[in-house]
Amino acid sequence: MVLDAWYLQVKRTDDLLKTLTDEQLNHEISPGRNTGVYLLGHLIGVHDKMLPLLGLGESFYPELYEMFVTSKHDPSKATPPIHDLRSYWTKVNQSLADHFSKMNPDDWFQRHMVISEEDFVKEPHRNKLNLVLNRTNHLEYHRGQMILLKEK
Repeated sequence: MVLDAWYLQVKRTDDLLKTLTDEQLNHEISPGRNTGVYLLGHLIGVHDKMLPLLGLGESFYPELYEMFVTSKHDPSKATPPIHDLRSYWTKVNQSLADHFSKMNPDDWFQRHMVISEEDFVKEPHRNKLNLVLNRTNHLEYHRGQMILLKEK
């Protein structure tokens, strides 16, 4: 069920991105707020970081995490072209899907890489499945913001 929710939110975001023009993505969600470009970069950075967090390999675009997750939106900073961001979005999510399809049920209840083995014994809910559930909710929240760009 968790993976079904994940894939549904990724598909809904894919579908939304197909309807949004580059111009719309350059708009702020609301005055003084993040742009669609920033939110897209943010989502890519978060999803890309899931690869090492889940023990599935290295991030493809670690620079995006710094640019769009740990730093606040700064319109004066250069960002990758929107065309590239759209491509990165697809690549990262396809990589996650490929890895997810190879995982067995027991894998999902193993610790993610942010928690130590000692702490995981005390907090077994901090597992890989819970991380995907958290990221699914995160994606849904930001997709909801991006929907507002359709009016721009």
